Amino acid sequence: MKMDLTDTTSSKINKALVQGRRAIGTPAVGMVLTLVIVTDEENAYDALKAANDASREHPSRTLVVIRRVSRTPRDRTSSRLDAEVRVGADAGTGETVVLRLYGEVSDHAQSVVLPLLLPDAPVVVWWPVDAPLDPARDPLGALAQRRVTDTYTAEEPVRALTARAEAYTPGDTDLSWTRITPWRSMLAAALDQVTCRVQAVEVEGEEFNPSCELLAMWLADRLDVPVTRSSSSGPGLTAVRMDTDCGPITLDRADGRLASLSVQGQPQRAVALKRRDTAELIAEELRRLDPDDTYASALRFGVDRLAGASGGAGGDGAGGSGPEKAKAPAQRAAAKTARKAPARKAAAS
Repeated sequence: MKMDLTDTTSSKINKALVQGRRAIGTPAVGMVLTLVIVTDEENAYDALKAANDASREHPSRTLVVIRRVSRTPRDRTSSRLDAEVRVGADAGTGETVVLRLYGEVSDHAQSVVLPLLLPDAPVVVWWPVDAPLDPARDPLGALAQRRVTDTYTAEEPVRALTARAEAYTPGDTDLSWTRITPWRSMLAAALDQVTCRVQAVEVEGEEFNPSCELLAMWLADRLDVPVTRSSSSGPGLTAVRMDTDCGPITLDRADGRLASLSVQGQPQRAVALKRRDTAELIAEELRRLDPDDTYASALRFGVDRLAGASGGAGGDGAGGSGPEKAKAPAQRAAAKTARKAPARKAAAS
């Protein structure tokens, strides 16, 4: 069921939601959170489709905030709020409200969204594109317990990662981090099977891919060893190679679907490691709404690494001019943390 409201208010939208629930015979509200999607008209369809797919696992009220560009001085002075209310089969397993803000009201989106939030339910704000540099200080981000960005869509992903690290607030997360969850799980499981000491790591993937950078940061942070970045044609992450005192451990995925895991002294194994779509990534992020301390640790660890690499022109991964430049910051970090317990080097947990 769809209802279009022109030049409306938040109060009228709430009444339309109640009427829609009664019309389809579900007056009770059984949603677990409010998902606010801040996007533009071009990307709204894909973002809303991903949110509707994720709502099968997490029934939620989805609010899509679209700030319409004013084309004339008259448009900029006239404020208007249009809404499209969807309930039932048109809104997945929850409710959807598409908000289009015109004129001055677009600068006060939080005032429109606040009355539409579910009472006593957590709020998640997701920017599919054009995320603010400091999500926690954004007026809409300040309403949320969890703020989701995606540095993969930024024009300069590496610089965007640096900005995220400098402005990090508990509750911030990034879909580029979510994309490497299967890789982190597989690498940790591989290291749990051996008692070897990791000496060096190489992460191979697309140049300037933020997921590759985050995986390199996480490995350097957890293992306290030099981590180098090398470029490939992709797609995405293609390989991780760890040198240990018992022989090499390699996780190689050349086609974006099936990977091979090689551990010294064991038969080579095929591993399902397909690239996941946005709906799966959002569904994973909504499973836990507490701060991601592992992400924060890896991100902060990489601040100096990215800052040192961004000064170079061209080169491997994070903007350096070759493997040596990418390796040096990790070596310096390893020297600083050499006093830590050797047990941390045995596994990436």
